[in-house]
Amino acid sequence: MAGDDRHVLRGRDNECDVLDRLLKDVHASESRVLVVRGEAGVGKSAVLDYVVEGASDCRVLRASGVEYEIELAYSGLHQLCGPTLDLRERLPQPQREALETAFGLSTKPPSDRFIVDLAILGLLSEAAEDGPLVCVVDDAQWLDKASSLTLAFIARRLLAESIGLVFGVRQHTGANELDGLPDLMLGGLGDSDARALLNSAWPGRLDEEVLTRVVAEARGNPLALLELPRAMTAAELGGGFGLYDRSPTPKPTPTQEGAGLFETPVSEPTASVPTQKPTPAIARTITGSPAIAILPTVGKGAQRTIST
Repeated sequence: MAGDDRHVLRGRDNECDVLDRLLKDVHASESRVLVVRGEAGVGKSAVLDYVVEGASDCRVLRASGVEYEIELAYSGLHQLCGPTLDLRERLPQPQREALETAFGLSTKPPSDRFIVDLAILGLLSEAAEDGPLVCVVDDAQWLDKASSLTLAFIARRLLAESIGLVFGVRQHTGANELDGLPDLMLGGLGDSDARALLNSAWPGRLDEEVLTRVVAEARGNPLALLELPRAMTAAELGGGFGLYDRSPTPKPTPTQEGAGLFETPVSEPTASVPTQKPTPAIARTITGSPAIAILPTVGKGAQRTIST
């Protein structure tokens, strides 16, 4: 098991303690199952990476659900168990043949799913004979139905095989097969941890008002904390201008000096200038664009602009 110099997840001390105990139990020849749940971007993958890092002296099998493979039966199990297929010769013949058929290694008729479930359980048990085994499955909500059912079957039958089985599941999705298993709910980071994460990941100093607003808007979601500033301009990062005010620019209104003159955003066409001598209007924006001075030519309504 990895030492105390392991990377610790910011703001996840309690969660790390749970994961450390799981790995300790697996090293003590016990089997453990954990379903890590949370919304998108909350850090489930980082938690699973922490498990893998802590299992550096174990055999680790990994898989990740893929939405585009959700209709391919046993594709998730094939991804997870592929490195252990050389152990299938140790299985009873019916289980070995069922496994080979499920994974496309045989053209025999498909076997009963229960036999396939037993075959996968037996295969993982054989893989754990030489030392602790940790299986990590990310984005389990995208697993194909057959793989999801089989892994749920295995999770409820592990006893003393020295196997750890850890899932990452997006909250409020249809991964119902894993309901009832021990779980760990990931919430958002606290304000102090969110600020520390944002400051450590973003070069330079953020304006305090911007920092406060980003933390409030992200609601502790680590991915949102890192992505929100990337969508902002340098002016917004420096002072917060336009950070949340995305309302349309008001329609131009006549000025008091010259009924035909308008204070107009530079992106909109300027109204015709009357023949009487006007007062020049200065277009202003709050988006960092240069202001434009509109200089009318008396008598013909022609205009020329000078960037300032």
